[in-house]
Amino acid sequence: MTRAGMDGPRTGVDGDGRVRPGDGSGEGERRGLEEAERVELTVDAVAPGGHCVARVDGQVVFVRHALPGERVVAEVTEVHRGFVRADAVTVLDAAGQRVEPPCPYAKPGRCGGCDLQHVAPEAQLDWKAAVVREQLSRLAGLADTEIDRLGVRVAALPGGPLGWRSRVRYAVDAAGRAGLLKHRSHEVVPIDRCLIAHPAIQELPVLGQPWPTAEAVETVASTGGDVTVTALADGAVTRVDGPAKVREVAAGREWTLPASGFWQVHPAAADTLVDAVLDLLDPRPGESAWDLYGGAGLFAAAVAARVGPAARITVVESAALGVAAARENLRDLPRVEVVAARVETALARRRVTGPVDLVVLDPPRTGAGAPVVRDVIAAGPRAVAYVACDPAAFARDVRTFADAGWELAALRGFDLFPMTQHVELVGLLRPPNGPR
Repeated sequence: MTRAGMDGPRTGVDGDGRVRPGDGSGEGERRGLEEAERVELTVDAVAPGGHCVARVDGQVVFVRHALPGERVVAEVTEVHRGFVRADAVTVLDAAGQRVEPPCPYAKPGRCGGCDLQHVAPEAQLDWKAAVVREQLSRLAGLADTEIDRLGVRVAALPGGPLGWRSRVRYAVDAAGRAGLLKHRSHEVVPIDRCLIAHPAIQELPVLGQPWPTAEAVETVASTGGDVTVTALADGAVTRVDGPAKVREVAAGREWTLPASGFWQVHPAAADTLVDAVLDLLDPRPGESAWDLYGGAGLFAAAVAARVGPAARITVVESAALGVAAARENLRDLPRVEVVAARVETALARRRVTGPVDLVVLDPPRTGAGAPVVRDVIAAGPRAVAYVACDPAAFARDVRTFADAGWELAALRGFDLFPMTQHVELVGLLRPPNGPR
């Protein structure tokens, strides 16, 4: 990366908004960047959050809508102590992986739902793999040789980068128009179509009608063929169209859950994650298991099919909708117990007791956290499958496992969220001197 002033002039913006050159010397008085200022810079490596890193006179700039190696004019959008955020508004020297975003709203200052539409699909996979590697190095403390051994890569799912999102929540502005939010903002951008939405959702008239009393509109297109529309206002939920419960098909079973209940948003995601968890854990007949943050019990059902009807499996879930869905959908599995509690509370109060052979950890974006990880370690499982939607939280928890001597033995990455910066990981963690 070259700092402005080393291979090109430092630039800013004058009163009429034009980019202006600086002397580029770095000598004399140096000032920090200001909001709305435009600056010419060269972009460095990718960073978490859909950004790339750049530096201007030593100041860190996180740039959206850019690619590593590009020379761009960036407009500052936020100023923080120690760093600023900016959008690349003009590309002076484009990277070979740059493409024209298919969606007209995926541009600076417009919809913030997609981070990477300007990046070729294959390059998006490399982008996400690079972020995972960086987090494992910086936060998990893994050496480069350990990361290389894991063979970090991100695999695409069937269906391509558009038309995959089976659950879309549209915000509604003060004029009653449905749309999506700007990046890091509550401002609604009215749109006429979301290209990553499932085709059945794109066909709904949600974006073509006013919503004078709604704060948001939720849409679902399930793998079981159900399509629903729900309006939200003042804490009240009103079903506009479609069934109150939807059917999903995964792990060789049909699932029924409320339209507003949690389920993976990519149609191929549930089976993809189940296959990875089973492959890594290799459940054996008679083994006991915990499914922590279990939702509707997807992983519990899949593990139960491997360990047999006599094995004990415990699902822990705190959301009322998830608990109800798990109890309804797993009622044919009498040896599966569903515990309604926060995972940390259930473990600390010994509502879930060991010993246990296998653990599936599928925490929210914030991760499991050190207390939960330590309680899992104390239970003495032979293997833990960790399903993660945030590489940073995953890496922090891997560090806690590593501090106890555990090994991140395998890692799979999946592009469950094409065109966005998000990536899903499934890691296998094993205790010291455990079975191989």
